[in-house]
Amino acid sequence: MTLQGYGIEPKNLLKHELIGLKTEVEESSNSNMNGLCGLIVDETRNTFVIETEQNEDKRIPKDVNTFIFELNEGVRVRVRGNLLVSRPEDRIKKGGRRR
Repeated sequence: MTLQGYGIEPKNLLKHELIGLKTEVEESSNSNMNGLCGLIVDETRNTFVIETEQNEDKRIPKDVNTFIFELNEGVRVRVRGNLLVSRPEDRIKKGGRRR
């Protein structure tokens, strides 16, 4: 078992650190970002930095995208990016709801 997604379940995803999770941009206002996937290596209030399979870092805005996060055992969770817009430490404290 890897540590990726350890202890994270779909119902509590927004209460956890997202750095280290695999993610995919499912829907985006920018068609070039659709299908972009990789590992989250950094997070700010408004963006994720995703390291792609080509070892490129891509800065992805949260609010205009829908993400799919991969948890343990292949569980995939879809989250609208606007629910993720906040500083990571604030989001973890308030523990928003998944929709």
